[in-house]
Amino acid sequence: MTESRRSVPFSYRPGRPLFAVAPMIDWTDRHCRMLHRLLAPDALLYTEMVVADAVLHGDRERILGFDAAEHPVALQLGGSDPDKLARAAAIGAGMGYDEINFNVGCPSDRVQSGAFGACLMREPKLVGACLKAMREAVAVPVTVKCRIGVDEQETGPALDALADEAVEAGVSAIWVHARKAWLKGLSPKENREIPPLDYERVYALKRRLPDVFVGLNGGLASVAAGAGQIGRVDGVMLGRAAYNQPDDLRNVAPLIAKVERRPIEDGELIEAMTHYAEQHIARGGRLGQVTRHMTSLFAGRPGARRWRQILSEDAVRPGADASLIARAFTEVRPIETVAA
Repeated sequence: MTESRRSVPFSYRPGRPLFAVAPMIDWTDRHCRMLHRLLAPDALLYTEMVVADAVLHGDRERILGFDAAEHPVALQLGGSDPDKLARAAAIGAGMGYDEINFNVGCPSDRVQSGAFGACLMREPKLVGACLKAMREAVAVPVTVKCRIGVDEQETGPALDALADEAVEAGVSAIWVHARKAWLKGLSPKENREIPPLDYERVYALKRRLPDVFVGLNGGLASVAAGAGQIGRVDGVMLGRAAYNQPDDLRNVAPLIAKVERRPIEDGELIEAMTHYAEQHIARGGRLGQVTRHMTSLFAGRPGARRWRQILSEDAVRPGADASLIARAFTEVRPIETVAA
């Protein structure tokens, strides 16, 4: 397992290249983040979106607990009540999160029924009030992740209005998914794929706000593709591509962080994740909760199909123990590193 790298408080700086793995509901839980941290020590990691009410009234350790090795890690909150969001942000910061992020981009039916997420693109003043309340409640960075607009909105005025309220509230960064969200007629999956990408709209926002950190999300298929965006924006955020091609995360250090760092070797990764899974099982967890995030490792290599099969089928059997990870790895032809 890695050691915590939180020697100094996390901060955003315009012009400092930053790579992040996007918050993804049902995917970026603590076990997923541990795998991603081992592969990309220089990445910023995000939780799944957590609704403020769940933080205030739910099992906080189960909902918000994380390993110190995950730093820097951001908590993404959903909601639309400034007071509740402020209290939830304070709880998150108190538990050690390096950043509190506000979700203004999720288009799911769940957030629409609660009048938050992407719906808030229509209410920039409320977004500003929520961000201001969170900013006043915590000392860590407060950021926002949004779309370029929703439904029939004109993306220029919509994004600029939201960004202006966010800057006025004192946010440290604006992360933009460079697509509209269509709140009626498209599923969340379709909203990630069908509305056309408009990177130029995000570039224009960065030119308009040169002293504000602006990050780009949406449609980036690889770490290398993200690296190609640095300069026009300050940071890039990969979602499904990072999850489905986790080996690619080893390229964050050379391509975006621009640091000389030896990528973790396959054997080291397997050893670390086995140890992590052992600890999780000892606390009452199940092996499959960890290994479900590992099935996409080693894609394209001889033995990768058998690796996936073992982790998908055997790891969920009652009593499965962490040694199964090493057994599955014996099916994969090992290589020392993944080339940049």
